Amino acid sequence: MALNKKQLKTLQTLERRVELCREFMNDWLLFNQILSAYPKADSNKAQLESQFLKIKSKLAREHRVLKDTLQADYGIDGNLMNIVSGATSLENIYAQSEVSIKKLQTEWHRAFISINETLGLLDDKRTRAEAGEKIFVMDGSVGGGGGGGGGGMSAGTKKNLMIVAVIIAILAAMMLIPPIREMYLGAFRQFGILK
Repeated sequence: MALNKKQLKTLQTLERRVELCREFMNDWLLFNQILSAYPKADSNKAQLESQFLKIKSKLAREHRVLKDTLQADYGIDGNLMNIVSGATSLENIYAQSEVSIKKLQTEWHRAFISINETLGLLDDKRTRAEAGEKIFVMDGSVGGGGGGGGGGMSAGTKKNLMIVAVIIAILAAMMLIPPIREMYLGAFRQFGILK
């Protein structure tokens, strides 16, 4: 089955998202490998510290791009960047108690699972899109403000909808709740709007 232009664009968007998420997961794995290699007796601690700082910087840069690109599909553990920012250096991490190190490892695993879940969701969407199923994806271009078939309302539209909802709620209360209805009808009669 041949895909139309819109379906091809959706498929390209999903392929890019899968690629970004895979790269982020690989860097998250490297973060843990470096972290785990540090306490070994034969490790080059200076080289590992350098690699650790580089991978932390890369993760921080990639995370923002990934979050902005995935938008509604972003399901990665919210604590992930706290792990990265809290791990100031390998020396400082291993100077902490064994309990703190175990907690960091547990948090790393929780984030790793959430990255895999997000990747699985994206991979599933991509597979369905390849099969011709209509898949909705929000345009993930940074500063793009939507596009790609909708998604999101402007602040002005939200405000106007809220005003209309409040007016409808007041009108409904006026008509359905007898004491309130009588209060408003009395006010309208007093001002000569109703007889």
